[in-house]
Amino acid sequence: MSLKRNILDLRKRKDEVLKGGGEKAIEKQMAMGKLTARERILYILDEGSFHEYDMFVEHVARDFDMDKMKLHGDGVIIGTGTIYGSPVCIFAQDFTVAGGSLGLMHARKITKIMDHSLKMRVPLIGINDSGGARIQEGVNSLAGYGEIFFRNTLASGVIPQISVILGPCAGGAVYSPALTDFVFVVNNISKMFITGPSVIKTVLGEEISMEDLGGAKVHAEVTGNAHFYAESELECFEQIKKLITYIPWNNTQKAKAIEPAKPTFKKKIENIVPVDAKMPYDIRDIIKAITDNSDFFEVMEYFAPNVVIGFGRMEGETVGFVCNQPKVLAGVLDCDSSDKAARFIRYCDAFNIPIITLEDLPGYLPGVDQEHAGVIRHGAKILYAYSEATVARITVIIRKAYGGGYIAMNSRHLRADFVFAWPTAEIAVMGPEGAANIVFRKEIAEAEDPDAMRQVKIQEYKDKFANPYVAASKGYIDEVIEPQDTRRILLHALKVSANKSISGPKKKHGIPPF
Repeated sequence: MSLKRNILDLRKRKDEVLKGGGEKAIEKQMAMGKLTARERILYILDEGSFHEYDMFVEHVARDFDMDKMKLHGDGVIIGTGTIYGSPVCIFAQDFTVAGGSLGLMHARKITKIMDHSLKMRVPLIGINDSGGARIQEGVNSLAGYGEIFFRNTLASGVIPQISVILGPCAGGAVYSPALTDFVFVVNNISKMFITGPSVIKTVLGEEISMEDLGGAKVHAEVTGNAHFYAESELECFEQIKKLITYIPWNNTQKAKAIEPAKPTFKKKIENIVPVDAKMPYDIRDIIKAITDNSDFFEVMEYFAPNVVIGFGRMEGETVGFVCNQPKVLAGVLDCDSSDKAARFIRYCDAFNIPIITLEDLPGYLPGVDQEHAGVIRHGAKILYAYSEATVARITVIIRKAYGGGYIAMNSRHLRADFVFAWPTAEIAVMGPEGAANIVFRKEIAEAEDPDAMRQVKIQEYKDKFANPYVAASKGYIDEVIEPQDTRRILLHALKVSANKSISGPKKKHGIPPF
């Protein structure tokens, strides 16, 4: 056969594979408001950068008439490409081919690109759109999932792993996204659950819709399984591309710096926090007042909103923010917000991203529900994460810093590198009102006017303890700063900490309060 005929044969074979599951299957995919697997890859990657591998792989199953079926690419597309010039590995399950079901060769394609991403130390993006394990292949399908989970764990903390849920992701399949760093979901398209609605009805007799069970909003707002929520696939792809600009390729590098810029937020930082300490404000306004271009890329925006986490830039360099949100539950720490913050702290530490903590909270959330939900165990996670982190860690106490919350939010006692406080900071075991009722209980009870005496004693407690100067006098606060100096002082602290190097006792690994 001549070279020309060989090339024509190659092109014919490629054209056949590019048809996926055929026109009808593609039409059905589009009717559900979903893009095809290849369209998704091409939208995410730089134009012309995608290189596909294992295009001609086919399944090897022979039972249940599978030997008569030709599944192009075995229902998954793998390859490499770039995003804004940075290399990534990517795979996308093709729902038009056997419902994107996972069989032995399907899994081997995924694990091959996972191995490649780990070897080349580049980010991995996985697009999930699958009916689950291919029943006809039995235990081979389960083995395939196990191989994927093992590699997710092996790559954790070494390369960024991003999961995109753009269709069903059920049963054992959900554990791979759960093991990755960031999960993206899209309204009315993404579905994640262990047990489907039909099984729940059979076992429990309860009717529940797929959306209520494991739709995008459920995982963005209730379970915390999703880190980014979008209304459309295209919006989701833009989120992915933006995230890639903030994070490094691997754990041996730092995120790429960009041209420094000044904040553009119009409100002056000194006017953001109300004079009345009981009045809320949006901590994101303070973040925007100190970051380059006032840009803040929030992570897990809709889950446990009493803590705000995300990425920003200071003089062109990526930093991670962990902040209490006074406008939601007064910024308290609870089970969910502790989990949210601790995981993000560990991510930043694994990938050499300095952490800035903005603190304003009255402590941990009290109550029987929280105690029974394990707030002790969950709350300990944030203590562990901060104490373990070796990247630059800087705290600014904006207002309240009471009790265990003061310690947990990257205090000097957890070996923060720098701790600054605004003059509005209140650092104490508990709030002045509660403290006065305990410390001055006898004087208040014996006073002719207990209410008036209580106000006098509250002010006395504030003057003695609820200010930054007592902590500063003991060296727990490095500097009490004016709000308008916050960005300048943070930039200096980041610069001084750039080459930070510490080491702890030799051990295999610690035992976090999982």
